[in-house]
Amino acid sequence: MKSLILLPPPRSITYHDGRLTLENGKLIAIPSPSTHFVGRRLQKTLARIGIGWEVVVRSDALPASEVGVNLELSALTTKANTGYELHIAASGITIASPSPEGLWNGTLTLIQIIEQAGRALPQMMVADSPDFERRGVMLDISRDKVPTMDTLFALIDRLASWKINEFQLYTEHTFAYRQHKPVWEKASPMTGEQILDLQAFCKERFMDLVPNQNSFGHMDRWLVHDAYRHLAEVPEGLNWPGFLTPRPFTLAPSDPGSIALIQGLYDELLPHFDSPHFNVGCDETFDLGLGKSKALVEAKGKERVYLDYLRQIAGLVQQHGKDMMFWGDIIIQHPELVPELRNFPVSVTALEWGYEADHPFDRHGAKFAEAGVRFYVCPGTSSWMSLIGRTDNAIGNLGNAALNGLRHGAAGFLNTDWGDFGHPQPLPVSYLGFAYGAAAGWCVETAAGIDLPAALDQFAYEDPTRRLGRLAFDLGNLYKIIDDYPQFNGATAVRALYTPVGAMRAEASADGIPATVTLSPEKIAAAIAALDTLQADLKKSQPADPLIIAEYDLACDLWRHGAKRLLMEYAPTRAPSRELMGAEIAEIIARYREVWLKRNRPGGLDDSLVRLERLRAEYAGVS
Repeated sequence: MKSLILLPPPRSITYHDGRLTLENGKLIAIPSPSTHFVGRRLQKTLARIGIGWEVVVRSDALPASEVGVNLELSALTTKANTGYELHIAASGITIASPSPEGLWNGTLTLIQIIEQAGRALPQMMVADSPDFERRGVMLDISRDKVPTMDTLFALIDRLASWKINEFQLYTEHTFAYRQHKPVWEKASPMTGEQILDLQAFCKERFMDLVPNQNSFGHMDRWLVHDAYRHLAEVPEGLNWPGFLTPRPFTLAPSDPGSIALIQGLYDELLPHFDSPHFNVGCDETFDLGLGKSKALVEAKGKERVYLDYLRQIAGLVQQHGKDMMFWGDIIIQHPELVPELRNFPVSVTALEWGYEADHPFDRHGAKFAEAGVRFYVCPGTSSWMSLIGRTDNAIGNLGNAALNGLRHGAAGFLNTDWGDFGHPQPLPVSYLGFAYGAAAGWCVETAAGIDLPAALDQFAYEDPTRRLGRLAFDLGNLYKIIDDYPQFNGATAVRALYTPVGAMRAEASADGIPATVTLSPEKIAAAIAALDTLQADLKKSQPADPLIIAEYDLACDLWRHGAKRLLMEYAPTRAPSRELMGAEIAEIIARYREVWLKRNRPGGLDDSLVRLERLRAEYAGVS
C-alpha cells in the first residue's frame, strides 16, 4: 500500500508488522451516549467499504471478542486533554483519550486510514496531541458573499474532519437583527434559527461556534443609512480603498448612542450562542479622531480613547456571561497599554492578526505574553485579493503564526478567510490555506513535511486523478511571476481589476510600492502563458464536486483579465483592444452570476458585481 496521507499529520506514528483484516459483525464500543456521534461517524465510514458494525455502549457484559473498535476514556501522558492514542493490532482497534473530544480526534485519524487502506489496515500505533487546544477558522460573510446553509454545513463538516474545533462567521451587517431590517434586507443574512441549526451541527463535531460582530470600525454598512449616520465618527464619510463612494466607517466613541446601539445588537445576537467566547472585532478604526471625537482624542490621546471604548464593550460582554475576543492591531501599537487589558471586567483574548509570510508574530506574541494577556495568532488563507491564491505566502504566513504562537504560549490559532473587494474568489481556492492551517495548528513540526497537493486531492478535492491538488498549488504561485517586488495582501493582477487603466502606477505608489517600479511586459506575458497551461489541465481533473472546475475556471479567467489590464497600462501595443476586453468581461460577468449562486445566497451579488460592471463601462468609454 502507498504511504498514508493524514491531515493533520500526527505527531508520532509507529508501524508494526502485519495487517488487521476487518470483518463484518463486530461492534463499535463507545464509553457513553455522549460519544454516540463519534461511533456513528466511524460506522458510516465502515459501511462505505462494505463493513457493518453496530454502535453500543461498552459494558462488562460485552465479550471482548465481539468488539472491533474500543473507544476508551483514560489518562494518557499526552500534554493535551484532547490528545489520543490509536492502536491497530491483530486483536482489534483501540482509541484512548482523556476526553470525548480526544476520542473524536482519534476516530478521525482512523477514518482517514480506513478510507485509504480499505479492509486491510496496517498494524500501527499513533500517539498524537495538538500544539493548540483551540484551532479555528473564521469565514468572512460580510463582504457581499453569504454562503447557503448547505455550503456552511459542508464546509464545517470538512473542517471538523481535519480536527478544527472553532468556527466563526465574521459579521458586520449579515445577521437579521429584527429592529434593523434596512441594514441587512438586501444581504440574505443569517437568521437566529439558522445560527441555532449551525450550532447544533458544530456541537456534534466538537466544534465551538463563536459569535462574531464587529463593534467599532468596519461599521459602514450601518452608518451609510440615515437612521445610523449620526453615530459615525465622520458622518459625511471619507474615501476608503475598496469603497466605490465616500463612506462613514467608524462609530463615534464620544456619542453615547454608539454603545447603546451595540448593546442592543448583543442583546439579540448572543442568546443564540452557547459558546463562552465572543469576538467583538474593533479593528482598523482608521478615522478615529478625525470627526466627532476629535476634541476627545486631542485631550486624551487616540490610544486612550480606543481603550476606554473597548472597556465599555467589555462591560456589555460581561452582561452576557462571556469572555471577549478582539482584534489586537490597535492595542499592539501601544504595548504600554496592553497590561491594562488584565483589568477589564471580563477575560480578554487579543487576536494577533497578520497575513504576510513575514508578519511579526514573534515580536507581537512576545509583547502579549510579557503582559500576561491571553492571545491567539490569526494568519490567513491568502486567497482574498488573489483569486487563485498565493501559495507560498499562505504556507509562510500560517507556519510563521503557528511556530511563534507556540513559542509564546498563544491560546489558539485562528485561520482567517476574508472577502475584500466583493469576495470574488471561490471557496475551493481557500481549501489550500484551510488544509495547511489545520496541519500547522495541530502540530507545527509535522506540518512542515506534509505533501500538501496530495492532501488536497485526498481530503479537499477528492480527485482520483491526483491532478487538482498540484494545479491548485501551482496556480497559487503564479502571482510570483509578476510580483517581483514587495506586495501586500493581494496580487498585482487582481488589483488591476479594481484600478482604472492609467492610474495603476499611482495606485501602486499609494500601496507603498516604489514609484519607480515598472512591471515587465515579458513577465506579465509569461504569467498569462503559465496560466493558460495550468488552466488547460483543469479539465483533466475529476473532483468529487464538478462545480470546483467551473469555479477555478472562472477565477483563472478573471485573473487573466487582470493581467491583460496590466498590459494595457504597461505595454499598450501588446494589449487586447478595449472592444475585445469589453466582450470578455461581459462573458465573465454572466458566468460570475451563475457560479456565485451555486454555493451562495443572492444577497450581495449585485454589490460584488458593481466592480466588474465598472470595467465594462471603462472599456465603453462611459464615465
